[in-house]
Amino acid sequence: MNSGKYVFSQSVEFLPRYEFERLVKKFNGNFHARNLSCYNQFLHLLFGQLTACDSLRDICLCLKAHQRVLYHLGFRQTVDESSLSRANERRDYRIYEELGYILIDIVRPMFAEERIPELYCQDYDVFALDSTTISCSIKLLSWALGKYTKGAVKMHTVIDLRGSIPVFIDITDGRYHDSNFLDIIDPVSNAIYTMDKAYVDFKALFRINQCDSFFITRAKETMQHEIVETNYNVDESTGLRGDHIIKLTGYKSSSLYPSPMRLIEYYDSESGEYLRFVTNSMDLNALEIADLYRRRWDIECFFKWIKQNLTIKKFWGHSENAVKTHLWVAICTFLIIARIKARYKSSYTITEVATILSVSALEKIDLDELLTNPELLSQNQNVNEPILF
Repeated sequence: MNSGKYVFSQSVEFLPRYEFERLVKKFNGNFHARNLSCYNQFLHLLFGQLTACDSLRDICLCLKAHQRVLYHLGFRQTVDESSLSRANERRDYRIYEELGYILIDIVRPMFAEERIPELYCQDYDVFALDSTTISCSIKLLSWALGKYTKGAVKMHTVIDLRGSIPVFIDITDGRYHDSNFLDIIDPVSNAIYTMDKAYVDFKALFRINQCDSFFITRAKETMQHEIVETNYNVDESTGLRGDHIIKLTGYKSSSLYPSPMRLIEYYDSESGEYLRFVTNSMDLNALEIADLYRRRWDIECFFKWIKQNLTIKKFWGHSENAVKTHLWVAICTFLIIARIKARYKSSYTITEVATILSVSALEKIDLDELLTNPELLSQNQNVNEPILF
């Protein structure tokens, strides 16, 4: 039994402190800071995410109630919610954004050995693209304009399907169209990008093709094309209905994407839906392409997980800077949990690890013992969750 460190302070040790302090200096985050440094601010917000606090007031209340152990938790001192709110409004959110990318670079290699069942050749990096919308009050967040005069914040995300680790994130207002997200990502060569038909932008898809990358997406009903070649060696018992090489014939689309594409037709017997996929991959077999598109659902599970297990539905501030700080700290919390799980090779799911850390944050027990105890695992089997790891 660990009688020295609390679970929360052990979790904080997975934060790359040197890199964090470097970012604070880069963005002058501690300018005029007296009682609340950037590190102390991050600890407050991390505590709020791990323990599922609904507001800044709840965070400060919980920490003040444990004033005697603050030093052992890693806090120099606690502050009131108004000081924490001002820090969220004024401190540059890019400190936490770049911290998130540093954690991504640390965590992704930990899950690089995971296999993707539907992919025969494991040499590809496979990514999924999508966005999630968080509704908000347009009166309080006047910058976050959405559709139909409503307020909304969008989090556009690329995740690595090996481990469901986010690779790139962009936070915008609700009016930002999903297809524009393709213009700001840098495609990786020999990678596969899966996305729904909201991302069908032939100019952006051709840029992916020019980078020696591959895309898999749904074909729009209005797509004008002609069939150049057909593969008749299709096993319809698998759900496949067609495998064609096509060229776009629309005046604008053919100029934006002049190269041939592949059209896969698939019938889903479970839903009774007839699906058509377009891709620039000529090497993968048709069933692999259909199965890889099905794996795109992992990003929906990722969004569902962070909304159910982290506090992002209720923002801890109203300005654009405060909202982005809030969301990036939530992403950093997810990455720290994933790093802890990978470090101890825990058999728990990511939801169970987050739950255990939440209820044990103020206990003194070794994390290794806490996360590898099979008796504790049997007590958490009834957690209803999407399995990400």
